[in-house]
Amino acid sequence: MRLYNTIMQYFWLSAGVIMFIITTYMSFTDGITKWGFYYFFVAIAFGMFFFKRWMTKRMNKHMAFLNEKAQAEEKA
Repeated sequence: MRLYNTIMQYFWLSAGVIMFIITTYMSFTDGITKWGFYYFFVAIAFGMFFFKRWMTKRMNKHMAFLNEKAQAEEKA
C-alpha cells in the first residue's frame, strides 16, 4: 500500500505540472479568457498531491503510535 500511495502522490504532482505547462502555453497562444478556467483543474491536481502527502504523514504517525501502544501492552 505504501508503494501505491507514493506512486499516486507523484502522479498528481506530475499531472499538475504537465497541466500547468499546457494551460499556460495555450493561454498565451489562444488567450487567457479561453483557457483561464483550466487552471481550476491544475489547482485540483496540486491539491490532491498535498492532500495525499498530508494523509501519508498522518497515517505513518498513527501507525507508529499504534505500534508503541502494542509494545507497551506486551510489556505490561
